[in-house]
Amino acid sequence: MKRFFLLPFAVLLLLPLGAMAMTEKKYVKPSDAELKKKLTPEQYAVTQHEATERPFKNQYWNTKDAGLYVDIVSGEPLFSSLDKFDSGCGWPSFTQPVVGHTLTEKKDLKIGAERTEVRSKTADSHLGHVFPDGPRDRGGLRYCINSAAVRFVPLKDFDKEGYGEFKKLFGKTAPVKP
Repeated sequence: MKRFFLLPFAVLLLLPLGAMAMTEKKYVKPSDAELKKKLTPEQYAVTQHEATERPFKNQYWNTKDAGLYVDIVSGEPLFSSLDKFDSGCGWPSFTQPVVGHTLTEKKDLKIGAERTEVRSKTADSHLGHVFPDGPRDRGGLRYCINSAAVRFVPLKDFDKEGYGEFKKLFGKTAPVKP
């Protein structure tokens, strides 16, 4: 009986460490002290204190390149450029989160009207808000996201940055710039 119990553990010891790491990537939230060093003052204010950056004056509102938008705090994949659209609001807008990953939502009454705040699942970063006025043919939602809360990872860098598993979303038709 003891031999059968120990066998699974022996097999785990024989697996290459790289194979184990590839199957389950961990995203973590750094300490507050680390965040203050890593993030710009605006990124910190947006992600940690629910601030909002200015519309049309932010890094990604008009970005059209193929890639992923990941949490600036933890690196967790959040949105794909395939789901990005021009809503005219001045912030990056998406119709849905990236496949296989979820966000958390909270009721937000800060401006006197009820809105739905969107936060990253792992790091609990404030990202923006979701509204029911997105393209109807794509589900009807508009995730209005602060550029300061995300980092764009171009498709050509997926493997180098550890997001290779998401290349399949883009298929063979996605243009890759050298």
